[in-house]
Amino acid sequence: MSITVSLNERSYPIWIIRDGLQRAGELLTGIGLIGKVLIVSNPVIFRHYGEALSTALKTAGFAVESCILPAGERYKNLKTVERIYADCAQHRLERRSTLIALGGGVIGDMAGFAAATWLRGIHFVQIPTSLLAMVDASIGGKTGVNHPQGKNLIGAFYQPQAVLIDPNVLQTLPVREYRSGMAEVIKYGVIWEPELFTLLESQPRLSEYRFLSPEILTKILYFSCQTKATIVSQDEREAGMRALLNYGHTIGHGIETVTSYRQYTHGEAVALGMIAAGDIAVEMGWCSANEQERQKQLIRKVKLPTQLKPDIDLEAIKNALYWDKKVEQGTVRFILPQKIGQAAMTNQVPPAVIHHALTQLITQ
Repeated sequence: MSITVSLNERSYPIWIIRDGLQRAGELLTGIGLIGKVLIVSNPVIFRHYGEALSTALKTAGFAVESCILPAGERYKNLKTVERIYADCAQHRLERRSTLIALGGGVIGDMAGFAAATWLRGIHFVQIPTSLLAMVDASIGGKTGVNHPQGKNLIGAFYQPQAVLIDPNVLQTLPVREYRSGMAEVIKYGVIWEPELFTLLESQPRLSEYRFLSPEILTKILYFSCQTKATIVSQDEREAGMRALLNYGHTIGHGIETVTSYRQYTHGEAVALGMIAAGDIAVEMGWCSANEQERQKQLIRKVKLPTQLKPDIDLEAIKNALYWDKKVEQGTVRFILPQKIGQAAMTNQVPPAVIHHALTQLITQ
């Protein structure tokens, strides 16, 4: 199965292929990639899948090296990216060489940023191994690292040459990380694709990978990737509609920043951010209470958190919102749902309404 991200000369395929790792070499040579390859990964992922990928690439004639980085959002910074640069230099990567991100969103963001900036840009391929990376982080060309003041404040738009999704690798994904990815899937249902939302609602159980049939998983991946590809194709650099993809992320990023990326996964924080955004939408008359309840029920079905821990500093979260990349002229920009499958952007949310939504995250 293939989806195209249509960006004229920067267009690229998203392949959803079971056992796709074993076909990586033929697929990449098929789009004209040759020569040296540096696989960027973390120790756990590389132990599971590094050998299979390396073998497939070597069989197709690539010269393969690897760069193993520590796992975790707290390592997503410029210091870690310097380690990628060091390996690029050591292995003499050239402009026709390729960086391959084998891992989740953290690995993909850092490898993409390194590819965008090494020799002012070399080839880049995403092979996501987490559900979150498959449906979101690997698609669209956003790359970057965190700064102490906020998430992803340093970065660049840099599209990959291809995204290769092998659903089989999800078999080794920890349950918590699977649920984190499902937050982004739910997001697509709320902002764009009501058929996806209804599909999720129709499943008896969603909280673990093993509850999904291969057919349902493929549908979920297809709907999610197609939604993101459609939006990115129309708005590559977030001048307009692409901002919809930030649904749940404004407050979600604030929660991550204030908790130093240690208490909540990205998807958990986004789930909390979606609940808060839904509460704001209801209070402002944008969305019905029934639609918000459907969202909450689906988040609960995945067993994502629906309440903030009571010791979280709400004032710190509110302050963090103003360091968000989407702030314009000192005003926080929110994506709010209007109904399942439709959302819109506003910078007219009163501070008191934001405060009330955050308070509800602790008390509801």
